[in-house]
Amino acid sequence: MNQARVRLESRHWFGKTCAGVVLGFGLALALSGLFAWLGPDGIGAGGGKNQFNMWLMAPIWAAVLSFVYLFRDSLRAWLWLGAANVAAFGMLALARWVMA
Repeated sequence: MNQARVRLESRHWFGKTCAGVVLGFGLALALSGLFAWLGPDGIGAGGGKNQFNMWLMAPIWAAVLSFVYLFRDSLRAWLWLGAANVAAFGMLALARWVMA
């Protein structure tokens, strides 16, 4: 039962990078939208909250892009980040439907 562990390889870097750029942007957008709807004072808050939401996207996107290289291969990165996007945009649609 002694199985060799799969090592992380650099040959999947292009697929992982594309997943982090494309799906990371979508995930950052959905999470920022969730904070806009569910955060303090809701969606109708003043300009300071809108500015904060705009600046919140960059660190989330950078974090996703940084951690995407921990996936074993690019297919797993695409699948997991795709599932995270579906979940985040689903929660955003639900929040908008409930709070509208």
